[in-house]
Amino acid sequence: MTRAHATRVPASDDPLLACLGLTLGFALLCLWRLWLPSGPYFDEIHYLPAARELLTGFDYRNPEHPPLGKEIIAAGIWLLGDNPWGWRIFSALAGTLALFAGMRALWHASHSRDATLAYGVLLATGFLLFVHAQIAMLDIFMAAFFLTALWLFASACRQRRETRARLDLIASGIALGLSMAAKWNAVPLAPLLGLFFLVMRIHAGTSRKRFADGDASPVRGVSLVEAALWLGVLPLAVYSATFWPAFQVENGPFAGMDLLGAHLHMLELQESVKEAHPYQSTWGQWVLNTRAIWYLYEDTDGAQRGVMLIGNPLTMLLGLIGVAWCAFAALFHRRADAGFAVTLYAASIGFWIVTAKPIQFYYHYFLPSCFLLACLALLLARLRATGFGWAYWAVLAGSVGVFVYFYPILGAAELSGEQAFNQWMWLDGWR
Repeated sequence: MTRAHATRVPASDDPLLACLGLTLGFALLCLWRLWLPSGPYFDEIHYLPAARELLTGFDYRNPEHPPLGKEIIAAGIWLLGDNPWGWRIFSALAGTLALFAGMRALWHASHSRDATLAYGVLLATGFLLFVHAQIAMLDIFMAAFFLTALWLFASACRQRRETRARLDLIASGIALGLSMAAKWNAVPLAPLLGLFFLVMRIHAGTSRKRFADGDASPVRGVSLVEAALWLGVLPLAVYSATFWPAFQVENGPFAGMDLLGAHLHMLELQESVKEAHPYQSTWGQWVLNTRAIWYLYEDTDGAQRGVMLIGNPLTMLLGLIGVAWCAFAALFHRRADAGFAVTLYAASIGFWIVTAKPIQFYYHYFLPSCFLLACLALLLARLRATGFGWAYWAVLAGSVGVFVYFYPILGAAELSGEQAFNQWMWLDGWR
């Protein structure tokens, strides 16, 4: 995937306008009912007070997480007021960015129009992105910035102009730092961009597939040393800079500490949560989609309303077939796009398999699910290209249909009564 990165494709093949259309539709759906519920729910009870304190400068709450997500929520409150719109507006915008960035990343990685558009539909209707785009939590910012980093990295590898390629790579490093600064879930994946660069550089050199001017870099004009600067040093600098407001709080939790000491304290706080929680789950339950979290289920704003976090029951399971196919395609057909997608999925879920964090929740599967659906999109595109177009359209229609069916308990819609949730309880683990 070296020479291919320098290959120009016809502008008519790029589904940019369709991506923009899908993104706009998703944005409007996220904004609808963004004001419901009118009070804080689920982890908003932690992050909203932390954001308010950032605005006053008198305290720094929730120190176990890095600050950027809370700073963004605080910016929404400052902009639109301390109300549901102020709390959640940037979550909706981040979800919109995540969808667009994910599609553009897959386009630059695969140059497959069918895979790109399929991914947009699958991601928009996969439940996890939509639910997190309507709540003031940290995960949506982490995912949005990481997908943006992937988009810009893949774009840099495709650019024919050296200046544009370098700028894209720099922007990718900035987005990578912002992702880590939103939530630590992105940290185990951050080194992968540098690793991808190294692997492509080695492949370009050994296969003698180079740019026309002899440059073997996956990003035109960028050496390994420079790539380490933009994908290693720069993200760490951006990440560190986001801690500045936390260190300005007099007598705050990081008082008297340097950056290293603050992180040791954060790690201690993360590992101190050991009390069992009724909604905790394990990675095996995430993969099989058997354990949900109810973010909300109560009588509020004049009606019974609910918000359940679970993956789309159709595509979360079909996605496992996509992962297996991508692994096969990468190993035996040297499909680099499939290799990237399955590596990101394996690394993101693998971290939670081996991590020492004692209490885990389904929302930790948010980022892995994005890569799972990318694998499924690549498989669907392959099926369509080999004469199985009916399967391509059936899965996409099915994903949309299941999303529409579950929408009332994803978007806090008005329900018929206290027992209305039983309509969607396909598994006991969803209760």
